[in-house]
Parts: sequence; C-alpha cells; structure tokens
Amino acid sequence: MALTKDSKVISPYGGKLVNLVTEGEEREALKQEAARLPYIQVSERVLNDLELLATGGFSPLDRFMGQEDYQRVMDEMRLKDGTLFPLPITLPVNEEDLPEDVEKIVLRDARNNMIAVMTVEEAYKWDWKEEAQKVLGSTDPRHPLVAEMVRWGDTYISGELKIINMPSYNDFVELRRTPAEVRALLEELGQTNVVAFQTRNPMHRVHEELTKRAAEEIGGALLIHPVVGLTKPGDVDHYTRCRVYKALYDNYYDKEKTVLSLLPLAMRMAGPREALLHAIVRRNHGVTHFIVGRDHAGPGVDGEGKPFYGPYDAQEMLSAHQDEIGVQMVPFKWMVYLADENRYEEADKVPEGAVVKTISGTQVRDDYLAKGRLLPEWFTRKETAEILMEANPPQHRRGFCLWFTGLSGAGKSTIAESVVPMLLERGRQLTVLDGDVVRTHLSKGLGFSKEDRDTNILRIGFVAGEITRHNGTVICAAISPYSRTRNEVKKLIGHDRFIEVFVDTPLEVCESRDVKGLYAKARAGEIKGFTGIDDPYEAPRDPEIRLDTVANSPDECASQIVGYLTDRGFLRLDEE
Repeated sequence: MALTKDSKVISPYGGKLVNLVTEGEEREALKQEAARLPYIQVSERVLNDLELLATGGFSPLDRFMGQEDYQRVMDEMRLKDGTLFPLPITLPVNEEDLPEDVEKIVLRDARNNMIAVMTVEEAYKWDWKEEAQKVLGSTDPRHPLVAEMVRWGDTYISGELKIINMPSYNDFVELRRTPAEVRALLEELGQTNVVAFQTRNPMHRVHEELTKRAAEEIGGALLIHPVVGLTKPGDVDHYTRCRVYKALYDNYYDKEKTVLSLLPLAMRMAGPREALLHAIVRRNHGVTHFIVGRDHAGPGVDGEGKPFYGPYDAQEMLSAHQDEIGVQMVPFKWMVYLADENRYEEADKVPEGAVVKTISGTQVRDDYLAKGRLLPEWFTRKETAEILMEANPPQHRRGFCLWFTGLSGAGKSTIAESVVPMLLERGRQLTVLDGDVVRTHLSKGLGFSKEDRDTNILRIGFVAGEITRHNGTVICAAISPYSRTRNEVKKLIGHDRFIEVFVDTPLEVCESRDVKGLYAKARAGEIKGFTGIDDPYEAPRDPEIRLDTVANSPDECASQIVGYLTDRGFLRLDEE
C-alpha cells in the first residue's frame, strides 16, 4: 500500500495517520537505531491492528490503548476523552519479555522483519476474565477470542509508534488500499452517499442483489469491503473469497458506482460492539451507510448451545449510535428466490402462493460442495460456483483429524492402532501423532508442567493442522487434559476437520490397566501433577465421538469411528 500523509479529518473518525517514517534519511536513521534496540515478535492480530492504526483505519486512535483508554472502553465504550470507541485495541506481551526500564522497543513480525518502533510510555497488567466478560459478555472458551486471549501475555504496552515498514503482501495487491486511497476513489465516483458491505464469506446472488439495492436506496455508491485479516476459525480462506469478489466485481457490478477494496482487519467476533467498530472503520474510509446483518460478527453458540448474541443486537446498537459515528445503519433484509419470476425478493414481500427457493450455508457445505455438486446458477454465479468447487474437493478427499483424548491408560493408542488399518483399507493415507512418540521428537525437552503440556499439545495441533490443510488424514492420541487447549487446537485444525474422540474410561479402570505403575507412583506422591490424581482432566462437553472401552473392545470402538466417518462423508461407501 502506498502511504501518504494527506487525509481529510471528518469528525473524530477521519483517517488520521500515525508517525509514518517511510523514506529518506529519517527512516535510515530509525532503522539503524532499531537494530540496536530490544525487540518482540508480534502476532498476526497485532500486525493487522498495527496496519489499521498506521493508515488511520482506527482513527482517532494513533497507538495501542493506554490504561485509561482501555478501562473506559471496557466499561463505557468510550475513550478517556469521551469519544465513542467500542473495543480495546491493545498490544499484549509477557512481562518477562520486557527488558527492565525499557524506553523503546522494536515490533517485528513472525519472520523477524522490523515493522515499527514503540516508545514504551505505559506497561500495565490486565485480566482476561474481566475483559472477556465486559467486552464479549462471556468467558466461555467456545468464544474464539476467549480461547485466544487466555494465551496472550499478562501485560499491555502503549506509546508513540514510528512505522518503519508496513506489512507487505504479494496477493491481490491492486485491491489493498489505505483509507485515504479508498476515500479518493469514492470521491472520484462523485456520490455523496456511500454504503459499505462487510463480508468474511463468499458472496452469492442474494448478496449481490442486497448490495445493489442498498446502493439504490441511498442514491449513492457501494463499497464492497471484505475482511482479509483474522476472521472466525473455519471460515473460507481469503484467497478463495477474493477470487469470488473479483469475479463478481469484474462481471456484474457497475464500476461507475462501485469500489472493491480489501480490509486487513482482525475480527474479534464481538457481535454488537464489533458492529460499531466496523462502522467506525468504514467511516474512516469515507462511508456514510453500513449494512448490518442478523447476528453481525457473531461467533455462533456457547458451550450450552445458546447464541452468544441476539440476532438483532448489532443492528440495535449501531442504530443507537449512528448519528454520533456518522454512519447510518442499513439492515440486511432476508431475501429469497422466486423461481417462477427468476428474481430475488424480500421475504416479507413474497406474493402469496409464490414458489420460493433457498439454500442454507449448511446445504452449500454438505449437500453441494461436500458431494462435488455444482451450486445452481439461481443461487450463485457460475464463476463463484466453479471457484468454490476448485477450493473444496468432495468430502471423501478432504483432510481430517481424529483427536483422541482421555486419561492415561484409557485406551487411546490401542484404539488408534485398531482404526489405522481400517482407514488404510478404505484408501486413506494417514499420519499418526502419538503423544508418547511426539515427546521423544517434536517435544523433546518439555516437562509436565501445565505450560509445557499445553506447548506439547499445541505443537501436535500445529502439525496436524498443516497435514489436514493439505487434505491429509492425521490421528492424534494424547491426554490433552485441558479444554481450552483442545479448543485452541480445534482452531488450528479447523472446526469442520477436527473430530474429537473422547475415550471415556473411568479412572479406576485406567488404574487397573496401568502396567507401568504410574498411577501407583502418583498416589504415593512420587510423581507430581499426574492427570486424574493431583492434576485435573477436563472431559469434553460434547465430543463428536464418545467411546466406552469397558463395554466395547478396541476393534468395536474402531468400527464405531469408521461408521461416524462414513456418515460424515469422509469415507466412501463400498458401493460408491
């Protein structure tokens, strides 16, 4: 992205830039200074946030939040000066990683590239439970941000930022624009009103119809503004989605009234509060109206099966603050296809007796893509259907992970050994990552503290995620006692590819099978922190498969797994 310092200030949300040091002697001097300074490597989320801070996407913020801003945003959705801002934008670090009395620190990406220099003006402790409850309304680990934030550092830091290098991209470069660049394009269209459409999913005919109607209703232009930063785990990757957006924009939208641009936003899945943030970000891009759908930025359901947020909470919250932000809320109206008239219509305006067609997201995934069937043209454009087919092979060719969890001695490895030949017989090539074997190689040197156990499980999860991402099959057998860590692994692997197999064997049975005498040593106090004795095992609430090893043999348990995989379509039936 080209960065400039020209930006029009519109209310407090005007796309103001932080101190950009992008050329000349000043930049070279800063680089030389940075080479001598201590540094930390920041996460992908922090990089996304840093980019929007630098380009003015988070204006009026020009830095990660200090403690006063942070506390008031949590409590009141306002910065310390009273400006509306709904979500914390923070930089977490481990206190132990900060040098004592540090004045400046370099922020580097995962590849060690220098991104920015921060003058550390504040370092303050934070509590993930307080932030999760106040900001997200829940501490349930089923919320993807909760599962993530429990692993952040214990300290937030804030201070003036000087940007050395912006994050660089080699994909869809022509669509990656700063707020100032988007505003300039919109001004060229000559429209006073601009409505933005936020999406983290592929667009189908109904989205096309909705966005075109929204632009007509406001008598202005349309900004198609998909998120390409961190989104919800399991979402379609941005490469596939952007191919869809480009195909639609190039072939079916009026270029004199439409702009397509990508947004490097890291989503929080924070529902109504996030809708406000999305509107503020779009205001900084020159937008006057914003489309908000049902359960906007919702993460799904909690551990009890209840939605984290109400279906219209986001619409109501933005409506309540739209005048202050300067962005009017446009509701995403539910639309259906009228087969006899070959058109889409709002559901509450459908003529009596009309033949209506709809396809749900579940049907798209399970009835079409998973079965190798092309989506119908009344539902999606041919270009979109073909792109989605290329990116989504039939279910029996997709990768998956069987994640065995249970107490030591429950039978995880034994059942895994039984299921391996059954899968090989059915044409699945696979990798086995056994907990004991992994500790002699991948996790050599780790102990059995909670931190080391989590590290071991996350390493296994990372490898398993890479295998399944390339449509391989992997079997993991590890105690993995902590539910939050298993949820983190599910994110690494993908919710639709992660199959949790709970080997539900009672503790007393596990002890009776203990040929190594580990339980006896734990009971005698010779082994500390042993799962099930003096360290907890958190059983899965709703695993995909629950195995009873008392009533069933290992082969019978393996057959149960094969039956489940066949029902899910991961294994083909013999007659197919």
